[in-house]
Amino acid sequence: MIIFAIGQLGWSMLSGIINAWLVTFYLPTQGDIDLGATQFIKPGLVILGFLTILGLITALSRIFDAVTDPLIANLSDRSTNKRGRRIPFMQWAAIPLSAVTVLLFCAPVNAISGINVAWISVFIILFYLFMTMYCTPYNALISEFGKTQEDRMFISTAISLTFFAGTLLAYTPFVFAGMLRGAVGFSWSYRICFIVLAVIACVAMLLPTFLLKEKEFVDTAPSNVDMFKSLASTFKNKEFRVFVGSDLMYWVGLTLFQTGLPFFVKVSMGLDESYTMYFMGGMTVLSAVFYPFVTGFVRKFGKKKLTIAGFLGLALAYVITALIKVVPFLQGFAGGVIICVIAAFPMALLGIIPQSIVADVAEAEGKVTGENREGMFFAARTFAMKWGQSLAMLIFTSLAIIGTTQNTESNDITASSLGLMIVAIVAVAFCVVGAGILMMYNEKKVMSIIAKPEELAPEAAPASDAETPAEDAAPAEEMTEVEAPVSEESPSEESEGDKEE
Repeated sequence: MIIFAIGQLGWSMLSGIINAWLVTFYLPTQGDIDLGATQFIKPGLVILGFLTILGLITALSRIFDAVTDPLIANLSDRSTNKRGRRIPFMQWAAIPLSAVTVLLFCAPVNAISGINVAWISVFIILFYLFMTMYCTPYNALISEFGKTQEDRMFISTAISLTFFAGTLLAYTPFVFAGMLRGAVGFSWSYRICFIVLAVIACVAMLLPTFLLKEKEFVDTAPSNVDMFKSLASTFKNKEFRVFVGSDLMYWVGLTLFQTGLPFFVKVSMGLDESYTMYFMGGMTVLSAVFYPFVTGFVRKFGKKKLTIAGFLGLALAYVITALIKVVPFLQGFAGGVIICVIAAFPMALLGIIPQSIVADVAEAEGKVTGENREGMFFAARTFAMKWGQSLAMLIFTSLAIIGTTQNTESNDITASSLGLMIVAIVAVAFCVVGAGILMMYNEKKVMSIIAKPEELAPEAAPASDAETPAEDAAPAEEMTEVEAPVSEESPSEESEGDKEE
């Protein structure tokens, strides 16, 4: 499981490079230009007066990315490769993904040019294609490698830690590019950093594919359902629809905060932008401190209640963010520390538990239908994540500028205190709605299906809005002796009476 988690360290580094540096590299501010940055594409809000060329390229590539998610998931679910359904996809994707990440920042013309626009367009699409080829099969292995609830929580915790570690490593060019700049220039100071990170990421992604033999851990039959039927069947599952609706709200709220953090630091707190790294790093480290305790809390309270608590805790952090300009002692460094401390534990909960919930729903669906479509379930979750992030970017750029006049010729976004307060309030609303939606998730039903011996699992339609077998919906006290009773409070832990018996 530790070897498996190293794969996430690799791809999260590459994803972090794109998220942190694509805009910074290709839409340099005036300060970066003064330091020697090159403008490779036309700057400013030149598309319909509110969108940059890079913004349009990114939006179109996201649409392509959303289409490839279910396609790759279905190909993986249906694979008959003798080495397994997932590992071969990951192995094929690792090297191209690493190479494309570097090439994306190597526009061929050292000036504003349409050739550079075409170059970026092609390589951002290839990046998302190879990322999907690695991540979708990788995520499907969470439920296939995790045979027990404890295993799934361990895997979810491990990959969440390696995700944070990979994301932090992606920010290291903030330090090292400055050291190289005098010797190699602005552009190559970043490219050299990206090359080093990409090599490390490639090795990390390949390690699980060579050291783990999928067939030794997983014994599942390939699905024989085509992509459209598989996707439709996945969304017929009521519990999964509830989860995805809640998860969409989470990604919108989280991305609004992450995107706005540099602006909250500079505009609301009145600090230098460099404090963004300190706050983000501190929150990440503090969140990691809570990770060992999450599994124990899950045994005691269950995944649903803790995820709802995570939503509400994150909402509280956003409320404080909205009040920075209103409450004097929140301004400056103190406000940032308070926000990071409050957000750390909710981030730990929401960084671990949702992946495990998807694995639970996928296993329950497999027991009910006999179809092993773990890839499609995780692809659908990734689909919700990407749309949530895209929606958040649109919301942020629309709200943060309220009360300001933008220079459409500049790449700088001018945010106002009022606009940032509105952004924080909207993020609170998304978190609260997400918690409300998740309250409709029937954790007891899903866990009772998982607890049944394989031969007793119903062979009827999937657990969806359609007809659900009576025994699936039966409360714990009405289950037969052969069915393991599952407490709503503690879905994965035996009662004291069971232990004595």
